[in-house]
This record gives sequence, C-alpha cells and structure tokens, in this order.
Amino acid sequence: MEKRRMGFWEIWNMSFGFLGIQMGFALQNANASRILQGFGADVHHLGWFWLIAPLTGLIVQPIVGHYSDKTWTKLGRRKPFFMLGAFLASIGLVLLPQADMFIAFLPALWVGAGMLMIMDASFNIAMEPFRALVADNLRSDQRTVGYGIQTVLIGIGAVLGSWLPIILHDFFGVENVSEAGSVPQHLVWSFIIGAAFLVGTILWTVYSTKEYTPQELDAFSGKETENESVKEARLWDIFEDFKKMPQTMRQLSWVQFFSWFGLFGMWVYSTPAIAQHIYGLPKEDTSSTGFQEAGDWVGILFGVYNLVSALYAFALPTIAKKIGRKRTHALSLIIGGLGLLSIYIMPDKNWLILSMVGVGVAWASILAMPYAILGGSINPRKMGVYMGIFNFFIVIPQIINALIGGALVKYVYGDQAIFALMLSGFSFLLAALLVGKVNDVDEVVQQD
Repeated sequence: MEKRRMGFWEIWNMSFGFLGIQMGFALQNANASRILQGFGADVHHLGWFWLIAPLTGLIVQPIVGHYSDKTWTKLGRRKPFFMLGAFLASIGLVLLPQADMFIAFLPALWVGAGMLMIMDASFNIAMEPFRALVADNLRSDQRTVGYGIQTVLIGIGAVLGSWLPIILHDFFGVENVSEAGSVPQHLVWSFIIGAAFLVGTILWTVYSTKEYTPQELDAFSGKETENESVKEARLWDIFEDFKKMPQTMRQLSWVQFFSWFGLFGMWVYSTPAIAQHIYGLPKEDTSSTGFQEAGDWVGILFGVYNLVSALYAFALPTIAKKIGRKRTHALSLIIGGLGLLSIYIMPDKNWLILSMVGVGVAWASILAMPYAILGGSINPRKMGVYMGIFNFFIVIPQIINALIGGALVKYVYGDQAIFALMLSGFSFLLAALLVGKVNDVDEVVQQD
C-alpha cells in the first residue's frame, strides 16, 4: 500500500495551526526580553529567564512524541496534543504582559517568568505533533513540499506576530509607552489577539485534517501491526530509542546544535544589542520612549526575516531538487551567518533590514531542510518520539547559550550585547560546514 498524494490545500490546512503557533512564538521572541526588562530584569539575567524555553522543550517534546505515537482517540493521535498545547499557550500569552496585575500577591517579574514558562511548555506540546503529522500523512516525494508549506505558514504567522504591536500603535493609536514597571497597551492587546489566532488556527487544522490510523501506517511501511495496544506506552522506552537513533539524526544533531545556538542568541539579545549599538542608548535605559522604539523596530526586523523565510520557503523544493537538500541548507546557513555578522557594520536601523533578509533565508531552511532530510531515516511507527528526541539538539544549545550568554556579555563583551549577535553569526557558519557530514538517505526520492 502507498499513501495517497495530497493536494496543495490539504497540506495547507494540515499545517495551518502552525500559523497561530508561530504568531504567538513571534510575539514572545520579539517582546519577552523587553517585557521582562520592563518588570525589572537586568540584561545579564535575560538568558536565565529564556532558559525556561529549552528546558521545557527538553522534557516535554520527547514525552509528547512518545505518547502521541502510542495514542489513538476519536480525534486522532496528534490532534489532542496540539489542542491541549494551544489552549494552555493562549493563557500564557494573555497573562505575560499583564503580570503586574498580580503585584499585590507576587512580584510582576516572577509572574511574568511563570507565564513565560507556561507558554514555552505549551508551545512545545503543540509543535512536536505538527512536525510528526506532516511526516505521518505525506509520501516521501512530498515531504520537502510539506515542510516548505509549513515554513510558509510559520513565516506568515511570525510576520503577523512581529508587526502586530507597531500596527496597533501606528494605525489604531494604541499607546506604546507606559509607566515604569508595567507594559504598554499595544503589547497587551497584541498578546491577546495572538492568543485568539492561536486557538482559531489549531481548531482549523483539527476539523479539516484526517490522520492515518496506526494500522494504516504499518501497512504503508510493509510492517505488521504490533500485538500491543497502541495505547500502551512505557516512558523509559524513550531512552532505548535514543540509543538506537538513526545515523542521519546523529549527523544532523551537530548542524542543529550550532544553528539553534545562534538563533537563541539572536532572539535574546537583539533588543538590547540594537538599542545600544544602533540607537546609542545606555544599557540601563529600559523604559524610555527610545527604548520602546528600539523594541518596536526589533519587532519589524523579526517580521522581515520571517516574511523572507515565508517567500524563500516556496523556492526551497525547487532549489533542493536542483542542487540537493544538503547544499541548499548549507548555502542558506552561510547567507544567514553573513546577515547576522553584517549587523555590526550597518550605519543605521534601516540597513538592518538587509541583514534580516539573510537571516530569513537561513530561518526558512532551518525550519524545513533538517526535517525533510530526517524523515526518510525514521521508522513511521517511531516518528513522534524521534521528532521529540531530535528536539534535544534544538534545546540543548539554547540551554548552553542561556547559561553562558549573560556571563559573556558582562565579563567578555564589556556589556556590549552586539557581540552576542556576532557569536550567533559565526555559529551559523559552523553549522553550514557540518552539513557536509550528513548522509541524506532519502535524497534519491527527492530528486526523482
């Protein structure tokens, strides 16, 4: 038996929930640092607050992947997990910028950090099953297209999330400044709108997409159905699966490590780096109009790189077919690395748009190519758990960056956060070199 070929709009609907997930994720990436700084966090400690995200991912995603592999409900096996993640993440989105309302009970910074933790854990619950769902439902020769469309939707959602605060201020007059210790209203309403989009797009996917049963997946792979119930799941099996991970995954792990080490540094330190290096603000300035303008501009820049990634994602399948997935990914990472390094020499904020074009090219490839390469090396019955284990190589570099990043800024970079972005650029270039070590076992199918 063979999986049927899915049409464009079927693939689109299957991944549509990622638009909402990434809209919320973009709001977090572009604004969490300045929200926490507004609540009193020091720039040296930002990495510690962002440490919550990779730690929850390290724990949550393999577990969710493992149990979604072994679960079957009336809704399917992946859908219940990303529905739960969406509803929980929406709570974190609504409450993070309004953490100061709990000031009578707890410091706003503590509440904000707690809401960030809820959001991060929930995004992880929602994202991993989406990755596995694409691999579950698509034939090998459609996998690159599937992850490409997913990347397009990620880009669209991220653009909306990144630009929403400035749209609310410039076009609807929502206030973009606030008193010390609180968050401007344009951020509060942006997060509320993002939560609504997140829930709505997830429900769209749930009601428009059908999943293959475990028995059908067994038939497609030529394997007999396992005797054990699909609902039986032993958590410790994850460690056994980790030891038996495919060689391609081991090789991709190093590429992922340096790619996501660089991304984490960019997300955490872009606002303080650009506020200092481009706007000329002192590091102590976290509540002035100038700092809020710098933060809004970082949102615009993040929207630019996500818009570029959405457009570039359309071209990824064609480029990969012509030069191969490995060369496509390596070239994209080089362009992204050069984009980050160029930030240091840009004369004003407008030139940073050019830097973000390069970052967008790399981001599109990071979201699509590793998964397209990985999918062909994984047993379909283990797709969820291995997608979760693959997340180890996304979160571990972020944890390391969170642990050392603040110390580097304080003691090595002389409080100049711009050098954290330079390290991210070099990390992208190293990841590009390591792509050459990867064995793409599914490349022949991709090029047929």
